[in-house]
Amino acid sequence: MGLILGSFIATLVLRWPAGRSVRGRSQCDGCGRPLRAWELVPLLSALWARGKCARCGARIDPFHGRVEIASGLIGVAALALLPGTAGWLWALFGWLLLPLALLDARHFWLPDRLSAVLAIAGLFLAGPMLGVGLLDRWIGALAGGLVLAAIAWAYRRLRGDDGMGGGDPKLVAAIGCWLGWQALPLMLLLASFGGILWALAAQGKGDRPLARRPVPFGLFACAAAWATVPLWPLFVGSS
Repeated sequence: MGLILGSFIATLVLRWPAGRSVRGRSQCDGCGRPLRAWELVPLLSALWARGKCARCGARIDPFHGRVEIASGLIGVAALALLPGTAGWLWALFGWLLLPLALLDARHFWLPDRLSAVLAIAGLFLAGPMLGVGLLDRWIGALAGGLVLAAIAWAYRRLRGDDGMGGGDPKLVAAIGCWLGWQALPLMLLLASFGGILWALAAQGKGDRPLARRPVPFGLFACAAAWATVPLWPLFVGSS
Protein backbone atom coordinates (compact mmCIF):
# COMPACT_ATOMS: atom_id res chain seq x y z
CA MET A 1 0.00 0.00 0.00
CA GLY A 2 2.86 2.36 0.76
CA LEU A 3 4.37 1.84 -2.70
CA ILE A 4 1.03 2.54 -4.40
CA LEU A 5 0.39 5.67 -2.35
CA GLY A 6 3.99 6.75 -2.94
CA SER A 7 3.37 6.68 -6.67
CA PHE A 8 0.46 9.10 -6.27
CA ILE A 9 2.38 11.30 -3.80
CA ALA A 10 5.31 11.64 -6.21
CA THR A 11 2.96 12.61 -9.04
CA LEU A 12 1.23 15.18 -6.83
CA VAL A 13 4.51 16.75 -5.69
CA LEU A 14 5.81 17.00 -9.26
CA ARG A 15 2.62 18.22 -10.95
CA TRP A 16 0.85 20.47 -8.45
CA PRO A 17 3.52 23.20 -8.12
CA ALA A 18 3.79 23.30 -11.91
CA GLY A 19 0.06 23.96 -12.25
CA ARG A 20 -0.61 20.58 -13.82
CA SER A 21 -3.65 18.50 -12.90
CA VAL A 22 -3.10 15.44 -10.74
CA ARG A 23 -6.30 13.89 -12.08
CA GLY A 24 -6.66 11.74 -15.15
CA ARG A 25 -4.40 9.02 -16.49
CA SER A 26 -0.69 8.99 -15.80
CA GLN A 27 1.44 9.92 -18.78
CA CYS A 28 5.05 10.20 -19.88
CA ASP A 29 6.55 13.56 -18.95
CA GLY A 30 8.51 13.53 -22.20
CA CYS A 31 6.00 12.69 -24.95
CA GLY A 32 2.69 12.84 -23.05
CA ARG A 33 1.74 9.27 -23.96
CA PRO A 34 -0.78 7.76 -21.52
CA LEU A 35 0.85 4.95 -19.57
CA ARG A 36 -0.51 1.42 -19.80
CA ALA A 37 -1.39 -0.69 -16.77
CA TRP A 38 1.86 -2.66 -16.78
CA GLU A 39 3.81 0.63 -16.80
CA LEU A 40 2.20 1.78 -13.55
CA VAL A 41 3.49 -0.90 -11.18
CA PRO A 42 5.52 0.98 -8.52
CA LEU A 43 9.30 0.47 -8.83
CA LEU A 44 9.03 -2.64 -11.02
CA SER A 45 7.77 -0.88 -14.16
CA ALA A 46 10.65 1.63 -14.11
CA LEU A 47 13.18 -1.14 -13.54
CA TRP A 48 11.69 -3.20 -16.39
CA ALA A 49 11.84 -0.18 -18.73
CA ARG A 50 15.40 0.59 -17.55
CA GLY A 51 14.31 4.02 -16.37
CA LYS A 52 13.15 5.24 -19.79
CA CYS A 53 9.90 5.72 -21.67
CA ALA A 54 9.21 2.82 -24.04
CA ARG A 55 8.20 5.20 -26.86
CA CYS A 56 10.33 8.35 -26.73
CA GLY A 57 13.20 7.13 -24.57
CA ALA A 58 12.86 10.05 -22.14
CA ARG A 59 14.36 9.42 -18.74
CA ILE A 60 11.87 8.64 -15.97
CA ASP A 61 12.44 11.05 -13.09
CA PRO A 62 14.07 8.98 -10.29
CA PHE A 63 12.09 11.09 -7.84
CA HIS A 64 9.16 8.70 -8.44
CA GLY A 65 11.11 5.68 -7.27
CA ARG A 66 12.59 7.45 -4.27
CA VAL A 67 9.19 8.61 -3.03
CA GLU A 68 7.69 5.15 -3.59
CA ILE A 69 10.48 3.57 -1.54
CA ALA A 70 10.11 6.17 1.22
CA SER A 71 6.34 5.64 1.34
CA GLY A 72 6.77 1.88 1.42
CA LEU A 73 9.27 2.13 4.26
CA ILE A 74 6.80 4.27 6.22
CA GLY A 75 4.29 1.42 6.07
CA VAL A 76 6.86 -1.26 6.91
CA ALA A 77 8.29 0.66 9.88
CA ALA A 78 4.87 1.61 11.25
CA LEU A 79 3.46 -1.92 11.25
CA ALA A 80 6.72 -3.45 12.46
CA LEU A 81 7.00 -1.14 15.47
CA LEU A 82 3.28 -0.68 16.23
CA PRO A 83 1.29 -3.70 15.03
CA GLY A 84 -2.47 -3.39 14.78
CA THR A 85 -4.68 -0.30 14.61
CA ALA A 86 -2.07 2.04 16.08
CA GLY A 87 0.44 0.97 13.42
CA TRP A 88 -2.01 1.54 10.57
CA LEU A 89 -2.83 4.99 11.94
CA TRP A 90 0.86 5.81 12.29
CA ALA A 91 1.39 4.74 8.68
CA LEU A 92 -1.54 6.91 7.55
CA PHE A 93 -0.06 9.81 9.52
CA GLY A 94 3.23 9.34 7.69
CA TRP A 95 1.59 9.09 4.28
CA LEU A 96 -0.29 12.36 4.88
CA LEU A 97 2.85 14.10 6.14
CA LEU A 98 5.06 12.94 3.27
CA PRO A 99 3.69 15.23 0.49
CA LEU A 100 3.75 18.22 2.84
CA ALA A 101 7.37 17.52 3.76
CA LEU A 102 8.40 17.12 0.12
CA LEU A 103 6.58 20.22 -1.10
CA ASP A 104 8.17 22.33 1.62
CA ALA A 105 11.62 20.87 0.96
CA ARG A 106 11.39 21.47 -2.79
CA HIS A 107 9.24 24.61 -3.03
CA PHE A 108 8.87 26.09 0.49
CA TRP A 109 5.14 25.53 0.08
CA LEU A 110 2.67 24.00 2.53
CA PRO A 111 -0.73 23.87 0.78
CA ASP A 112 -3.65 24.69 3.06
CA ARG A 113 -5.72 21.91 1.49
CA LEU A 114 -3.22 19.23 2.47
CA SER A 115 -2.93 20.62 6.00
CA ALA A 116 -6.74 20.63 6.24
CA VAL A 117 -6.91 16.97 5.16
CA LEU A 118 -4.26 16.12 7.76
CA ALA A 119 -6.20 17.98 10.47
CA ILE A 120 -9.59 16.44 9.66
CA ALA A 121 -8.15 12.92 9.50
CA GLY A 122 -6.47 13.49 12.85
CA LEU A 123 -9.60 14.70 14.62
CA PHE A 124 -11.69 11.81 13.31
CA LEU A 125 -9.22 8.93 13.38
CA ALA A 126 -6.09 9.55 15.45
CA GLY A 127 -7.37 8.74 18.95
CA PRO A 128 -6.19 5.10 19.11
CA MET A 129 -2.71 5.91 17.79
CA LEU A 130 -1.46 7.37 21.09
CA GLY A 131 -4.59 6.95 23.18
CA VAL A 132 -5.22 10.71 23.10
CA GLY A 133 -8.77 11.96 23.60
CA LEU A 134 -10.57 14.27 21.20
CA LEU A 135 -10.46 17.24 23.60
CA ASP A 136 -6.69 16.91 24.00
CA ARG A 137 -6.30 16.84 20.24
CA TRP A 138 -8.45 19.94 19.84
CA ILE A 139 -6.29 21.69 22.44
CA GLY A 140 -3.18 20.48 20.61
CA ALA A 141 -4.44 21.98 17.37
CA LEU A 142 -5.23 25.35 18.96
CA ALA A 143 -2.06 25.49 21.06
CA GLY A 144 0.24 24.46 18.21
CA GLY A 145 -1.22 26.90 15.74
CA LEU A 146 -1.39 29.81 18.16
CA VAL A 147 2.14 29.31 19.51
CA LEU A 148 3.72 29.38 16.05
CA ALA A 149 1.49 32.25 14.92
CA ALA A 150 2.58 34.23 18.01
CA ILE A 151 6.25 33.54 17.27
CA ALA A 152 5.80 34.69 13.67
CA TRP A 153 3.99 37.84 14.84
CA ALA A 154 6.68 38.65 17.42
CA TYR A 155 9.48 38.17 14.88
CA ARG A 156 7.74 40.44 12.40
CA ARG A 157 7.27 43.14 15.06
CA LEU A 158 10.89 42.96 16.25
CA ARG A 159 12.68 42.52 12.92
CA GLY A 160 10.22 44.08 10.48
CA ASP A 161 10.33 41.04 8.26
CA ASP A 162 8.64 37.65 7.97
CA GLY A 163 10.52 34.95 9.84
CA MET A 164 8.05 32.15 9.22
CA GLY A 165 5.82 31.12 6.36
CA GLY A 166 2.07 31.30 6.79
CA GLY A 167 1.70 27.56 6.28
CA ASP A 168 3.85 26.54 9.25
CA PRO A 169 1.33 27.42 12.04
CA LYS A 170 -1.43 25.63 10.10
CA LEU A 171 0.73 22.54 9.68
CA VAL A 172 1.60 22.42 13.38
CA ALA A 173 -2.08 22.89 14.23
CA ALA A 174 -2.90 19.92 12.00
CA ILE A 175 -0.16 17.86 13.66
CA GLY A 176 -1.70 18.75 17.03
CA CYS A 177 -4.92 17.09 15.82
CA TRP A 178 -2.97 13.82 15.79
CA LEU A 179 -0.58 14.11 18.74
CA GLY A 180 -2.58 16.15 21.25
CA TRP A 181 -1.12 18.95 23.34
CA GLN A 182 0.93 16.71 25.63
CA ALA A 183 3.32 15.43 22.95
CA LEU A 184 3.47 18.70 21.02
CA PRO A 185 6.45 20.19 22.96
CA LEU A 186 8.53 17.11 22.13
CA MET A 187 7.63 17.45 18.46
CA LEU A 188 8.57 21.13 18.39
CA LEU A 189 11.84 20.39 20.19
CA LEU A 190 12.77 17.71 17.64
CA ALA A 191 11.75 19.96 14.72
CA SER A 192 13.80 22.87 16.07
CA PHE A 193 16.79 20.58 16.60
CA GLY A 194 16.50 19.41 12.99
CA GLY A 195 16.37 23.00 11.79
CA ILE A 196 19.48 23.90 13.81
CA LEU A 197 21.39 20.95 12.34
CA TRP A 198 20.32 22.03 8.85
CA ALA A 199 21.48 25.59 9.54
CA LEU A 200 24.87 24.38 10.76
CA ALA A 201 25.27 22.13 7.72
CA ALA A 202 24.29 24.99 5.38
CA GLN A 203 26.62 27.49 7.01
CA GLY A 204 29.08 28.89 4.51
CA LYS A 205 27.14 27.61 1.49
CA GLY A 206 25.37 29.88 -0.98
CA ASP A 207 25.65 33.61 -1.54
CA ARG A 208 23.20 34.70 1.16
CA PRO A 209 23.98 35.00 4.88
CA LEU A 210 22.53 32.23 6.99
CA ALA A 211 20.10 34.57 8.75
CA ARG A 212 18.54 35.47 5.39
CA ARG A 213 18.32 31.93 4.06
CA PRO A 214 14.85 30.28 4.08
CA VAL A 215 14.51 27.15 6.20
CA PRO A 216 11.99 24.44 5.26
CA PHE A 217 10.64 24.17 8.80
CA GLY A 218 7.65 22.19 7.55
CA LEU A 219 10.01 19.39 6.50
CA PHE A 220 11.47 19.16 9.99
CA ALA A 221 8.03 19.47 11.61
CA CYS A 222 6.70 16.56 9.54
CA ALA A 223 9.71 14.36 10.30
CA ALA A 224 9.57 15.26 13.99
CA ALA A 225 5.82 14.62 14.18
CA TRP A 226 6.22 11.13 12.74
CA ALA A 227 9.16 10.35 15.04
CA THR A 228 7.27 11.60 18.09
CA VAL A 229 4.72 8.76 17.87
CA PRO A 230 7.09 5.98 19.07
CA LEU A 231 9.19 8.32 21.22
CA TRP A 232 6.42 9.92 23.27
CA PRO A 233 5.39 6.71 25.15
CA LEU A 234 9.05 6.32 26.19
CA PHE A 235 9.02 9.78 27.76
CA VAL A 236 5.71 9.13 29.48
CA GLY A 237 6.89 5.76 30.78
CA SER A 238 10.11 7.20 32.21
CA SER A 239 8.40 10.10 33.98
